[in-house]
Amino acid sequence: MLKVNDIMETNVITVTPETEIVQAAKLLLQNHINGVPVIDKSGKLVGILCQSDIISQQKKLPIPSLFSFLDGFIPLTSMKHLEKEVQKIAATTVAQAMTVNPITVRSDNSIEVVAALMVDKNFHTLPVVDDGKLVGIVGKEDVLRTIIPNNGI
Repeated sequence: MLKVNDIMETNVITVTPETEIVQAAKLLLQNHINGVPVIDKSGKLVGILCQSDIISQQKKLPIPSLFSFLDGFIPLTSMKHLEKEVQKIAATTVAQAMTVNPITVRSDNSIEVVAALMVDKNFHTLPVVDDGKLVGIVGKEDVLRTIIPNNGI
């Protein structure tokens, strides 16, 4: 049975929270990757930045729907959610756009665990963390290659 360490990329491209969004976008495009782990100065994984996090800057601000009740207005969208949306749209650094505390996998997890996370949670890229240390990254392409006999690509 294949494990994550059989297919993961160990030469991981990373960014820091202080990296400018434009620089991070260039890094994703130049390397043809969907996401990069975000590490702090001590090397600890603090988030992940994916193409969708950057693309969200191009969407319009969702105006919360309201309904009135006893002469008061109640938002149907939480203010916290609205603040997050505004922050992502206006992001200039990775810290403002990244997903914090990302879901990770271990190098000894089976491919089935990774596939389930990718399908069920719509993840494209998962950091691989062993003993609190980033050791690799696995993406949908890595999983897809496992179904091609004899690594035909």
